[in-house]
Amino acid sequence: MDDEKKYQETGVTSSVEKGDYDVEARHSASRRRASATDPQVLAGEIFDERYETTKRGLKSRHAQMIALGGTIGTGLFVGSGQTLNRGGPAFIVGSYVLMSFLIFCVVSAIVEVAAYLPTPGSSMNLFGYRYVSRSMGFALGWLYFYSLGILVPYEITAAGLVIEYWTPPVNIAVWITIMIIVIVGLNVLPVKFYGETEFWFAGTKVIMMTGLLMVSFILFWGGGPNRDRLGFRYWRDPGAANTYLADGNTGRFLALLSTLVLSAFPFTFAPELLIATGGEMRSPRRNLPIAARRYIYRLIFFYIGCVLAISVICPSNDPSITSGGAGAGASAFVVGIKNAGIEVLDSIINAGIIISAWSSGNSFLYLSSRSLYSLALSGNAPRIFKTCSRSGVPYYAVAASSLFCGLAYLNVGSSSAVVFNWFVNLTNTSGFISWICCSIVYLRFRKACIAQNITDLPYHSKLQPYGAWCAIVGFVFLCLINGFNVFWPQNWNPSSFLTAYIGIPIFLIIYGVHRVWAWNDPWAYSPEDVDMHTGMPEVLAEETPAKKVDGPWWRKLSLIWQ
Repeated sequence: MDDEKKYQETGVTSSVEKGDYDVEARHSASRRRASATDPQVLAGEIFDERYETTKRGLKSRHAQMIALGGTIGTGLFVGSGQTLNRGGPAFIVGSYVLMSFLIFCVVSAIVEVAAYLPTPGSSMNLFGYRYVSRSMGFALGWLYFYSLGILVPYEITAAGLVIEYWTPPVNIAVWITIMIIVIVGLNVLPVKFYGETEFWFAGTKVIMMTGLLMVSFILFWGGGPNRDRLGFRYWRDPGAANTYLADGNTGRFLALLSTLVLSAFPFTFAPELLIATGGEMRSPRRNLPIAARRYIYRLIFFYIGCVLAISVICPSNDPSITSGGAGAGASAFVVGIKNAGIEVLDSIINAGIIISAWSSGNSFLYLSSRSLYSLALSGNAPRIFKTCSRSGVPYYAVAASSLFCGLAYLNVGSSSAVVFNWFVNLTNTSGFISWICCSIVYLRFRKACIAQNITDLPYHSKLQPYGAWCAIVGFVFLCLINGFNVFWPQNWNPSSFLTAYIGIPIFLIIYGVHRVWAWNDPWAYSPEDVDMHTGMPEVLAEETPAKKVDGPWWRKLSLIWQ
């Protein structure tokens, strides 16, 4: 049957209608192919009209600021002191440069995936479900749910310890309770309130980090109260590179490996937050690429810039930074500024660190709840978790994720250093696994685009697909060496071994059990069968053009507030 006869039989006459018919025909064909491997796409799991969905309440400025500083917390401000002590200034700067490159490889890959079809419930586990297999979406989603849920009490605990810096006459459990109430309260409100809060939280972090970089630069040239010009003094004494577990070059190599592992923690789940906001962001096909292109500035100025600053102002052998991250007194910034004789500023930094921890906990609870919500959308969690309020809040998912907050009270009767290191090890492994899976999702998405001749992508990076392969190799290596130090006789401890590596078998067991349950499913969808169109009309209908302001430059600044 030729095309003209086909059009006549369906009642299509105009050229516009013919174009619409062709698009719908391609969509229907794609859905028929998808039904062979994933019938739930057609069954309406992702787009179930019986339920309210999340709302696009995040403005462009919310998304940009969340991308800039959403998950920057105590891992960078406090944990970096322990990392500096472990490897020395050269190794911590080099590790952050390498980690920033690998993270940008992941960001540039997953934004290409998310910007193409940012449906409600946008998350990497939902994209794993759509573009790889049901088992990938299932395992990745539950990994996010429990890992991100655990990170919420970690940040709450860290904030409580930072408050202890002032030795207040109040039990830490009181501060933990207050922070839990505020964080959970913000997440049960419509997403625009979360976005507005994070805009100011992240903005505060950006201002504080910019100020710390400026202070470090001044101290470098001797502009402090004692007029002591630091330069790169601490790179010479105690030295640029430390040793770990052994002496000489072997010890320095082991210190480098350990520094690489520790340096990953401040980056944990930061790329995934950017993707999750795509489901509730206005015009995500336009705004997600903007956020991705600016992400490199966050990595260079805030991550690499901050560790370069602490390597200048704080010696790696200062005893104050060797407490395992217990409290703000272990922050290399606080230690360096106190050593320079600057008063009061350490308390201001303390307050900023508390805000950072509060903000990160807020973001991690948001991520955990949205991961559970997207699991329900894809049929991999009970349907009750895709229930949303009229304002678009998946309140059952938020309630389930909030249960993890109770873990924060364990700190009241436990050693803070042990709690800190336990969380570092557990979440490091989960982060590595997530980034490996993110890269695999991108590679399968790319294969589907090539097979189905899809070229109208809103975003594509020149790093890809090579960046995805670099990320897979790099994070597989880091995942395997995450707890290498426990194999030294003096460090062997069954508990340390489990916390360092338990994330790997947990993920594999979750994935393996689902593979057995879905035995007839393919290991990965055929590229020709991947559903690349369901939901596209709805996403395109919600896109709005960028606003333009004519006139003087100061009027154009109003666009920042959009």
